[in-house]
Amino acid sequence: MRQNFKLFAAFFVFGTLFWGCNRAEKNEVNVYTHRHYEADQQLFDAFAEKTGIKVNVVSASADELIQKLELEGASSPADVLITVDAGRLHRAKAKDLLQTVSSEELEKNIPAKFREPEGYWFGLTYRARVLAYSKERVNPEDLSTYEALTEPQWKGKILTRSSENIYNQSLLASIIAAHGEQGAEDWAAGLLANMGRDPKGSDRDQIKGVASGEGDIAIVNTYYIGLMLHDSNEEERKAGEKVGVFFPNQNDRGTHINVSGAGVTKHAPNRENAIKLLEFLSQQEAQKVLAEINFEYPVNPTVSMSELLQNWGSFKSDEINLSVLGERNNDAVVIFDRVGWK
Repeated sequence: MRQNFKLFAAFFVFGTLFWGCNRAEKNEVNVYTHRHYEADQQLFDAFAEKTGIKVNVVSASADELIQKLELEGASSPADVLITVDAGRLHRAKAKDLLQTVSSEELEKNIPAKFREPEGYWFGLTYRARVLAYSKERVNPEDLSTYEALTEPQWKGKILTRSSENIYNQSLLASIIAAHGEQGAEDWAAGLLANMGRDPKGSDRDQIKGVASGEGDIAIVNTYYIGLMLHDSNEEERKAGEKVGVFFPNQNDRGTHINVSGAGVTKHAPNRENAIKLLEFLSQQEAQKVLAEINFEYPVNPTVSMSELLQNWGSFKSDEINLSVLGERNNDAVVIFDRVGWK
């Protein structure tokens, strides 16, 4: 048994050394992605056709991909990490899994607030976290801010996801940035007191909950509503049709937004190809696909929104650099735990 183990260990060390000696850049790029949308694969195919660089994709949850990168270390074949939410991108940076990138094209195509200041990650699309309200039971003129959702008139009427969800963690991080930790804790406790049921499910489930009468207002990301309105499932479409979209905090700091984004991994064997892919995804052609198919907001300011998003109207967004959401993530988690938000 010991002899077999020594033989296995020798092969492992030899394999690691062999891989390390053969990490010269190839005509490919290896992508670890948390996103699972048809639009993304369409873009990877378009990039391969345009450049001749093959895109190899590994899909899993963000936490699984980050753990995979940690375990693989310097031997990782990954060149690009794509995930949703600035909080997760910050987590990857904090674990030293990404490297800085300097690209004039990325800086030209992506406004500063959508990219990490040192170039560790770049936003590819953004979404707003809005109030999806019942068209039957809520007058939108009664809505105003995230903070106002804690008022007595909304008791038993608010639906949202659990505190473990990164979207809610980032929303609370933005409230910490705006009001400090005590103000954010007061808000979290007040919202919890107004919930129509225990927080659970996805953003789609919150919208369905409003449609079925479990609550009157759901806190959700905009693109979920767009996807439901265009779903092949009639139940999904009908639920989407029953809610209106309201952008909170238009008279002060603006509506909370977040990104899907990407970074070049620390040990990327195909670094130049990775940068080329990020640059391609920031260009008009790719941004238009993401806007039209996935109902996300393009980060490239020269690209128009989809017709649906245009129908919802323009809105003022919170202007804080999104890296702050990751930096305040731990504080948000602690506050959620302290107030008992499950």
